[in-house]
Amino acid sequence: MFSTINVYLLQVTLLEQRTRTAKIQEYLYRHVASSGIPKQLHCLDLKLAHEHSINANARLQLPSPELVPALVDNSYFHFVLASDNILAASVVASSLVQNSFRPEKVVLHIITDSKTFSPMQAWFSLHSLTPAIIEVKALHHFDWLTKGKVPVLEAMEKDQKARSQFRGGSSAIVANTTEKPHIIAAKLQALSPKYNSLMNHIRIYLPELFPSLDKVVFLDDDIVIQTDLSSLWDIDMNGKVNGAVETCRGEDKFVMAKRFKSYLNFSHPLISNNFDPNECAWAYGMNIFDLEAWRETNISEAYHYWLEQNLKSDLSLWQLGTLPPGLIAFHGHVHPIDPFWHMLGLGYQDNTSIPDAKSAGVIHFNGRAKPWLDIAFPQLRSLWTKYVNFSDKFIRTCHIRAT
Repeated sequence: MFSTINVYLLQVTLLEQRTRTAKIQEYLYRHVASSGIPKQLHCLDLKLAHEHSINANARLQLPSPELVPALVDNSYFHFVLASDNILAASVVASSLVQNSFRPEKVVLHIITDSKTFSPMQAWFSLHSLTPAIIEVKALHHFDWLTKGKVPVLEAMEKDQKARSQFRGGSSAIVANTTEKPHIIAAKLQALSPKYNSLMNHIRIYLPELFPSLDKVVFLDDDIVIQTDLSSLWDIDMNGKVNGAVETCRGEDKFVMAKRFKSYLNFSHPLISNNFDPNECAWAYGMNIFDLEAWRETNISEAYHYWLEQNLKSDLSLWQLGTLPPGLIAFHGHVHPIDPFWHMLGLGYQDNTSIPDAKSAGVIHFNGRAKPWLDIAFPQLRSLWTKYVNFSDKFIRTCHIRAT
């Protein structure tokens, strides 16, 4: 009897180990699949860069000279998108304009990096969204970013060095035999290049980058807009800086039941002495920023301070992303907005309610399963692909397909 029980326990242990190994392998596959650039998107970049070099129509000034005054006119609805993904940016722009009641009052400021600027300019030069106004600029076109020291750039350089020493790479993470799979998944996610990208931090400099603007809506490139967003300008922010959807009101623990303790390490005294672990978290991805109110605060300075503290603490205050320092920097400056405006989690879960997703104002494919990747959830991907013109010659040439 005793030996039978031992055999049974051994079988259970082996099964648990196999299950754990399979789960970790799944997370590793998703990490690799989500971190690389699909060959179709690489093809799109190359084709558009070539078009930019040979076709004058692909090098048009964006916007045209007569529309430049609108870029600093606060009577327009100003949106900011930072992205080096042309296909993703095209979906955000198309969904924004197509669902706008007054597209002639929409100004979309697209910020990209130097290597993506030419193909990004080519795409929006050749795919007009008139009457909306589109501006495409690279980071080096902003005078403010090229003058003096930029604290986030310095912090990112230190962060890259610290992470390379601190983590030991994906092989070491996966080889760990004691940590739970979801902890390993979080560490793998921390390896994602986007967390060391200035494009991911650029929103902290919005007041300096757009000194003439009073209010902007910042958009991530993994969202789809499904309604007119002009009424966001009618929301009374009550003097707050950041209009955001809170993420602690739902039952879904993975996405919509997040508090400060979900992102910050409250075993560290720097965190526990300054913040409440049960304070409600909020989401990046679709945020209203009152730049006038922001300029009266020390939000940007606080962001830089806490980045430095995390580096000095060997990344022990938080491990990844721009949301944790954002939660800290905007602490006390957030105005909750209706969840209708920002539905999250479409890149995490394949059990997202399709009716709920279709009825949301903005849907967000945050998570690994981006809609342009093979690992996207098929039943959700169609909400994104409806804004891709699959008959376009560049899309067809690069074999970008709906499924």
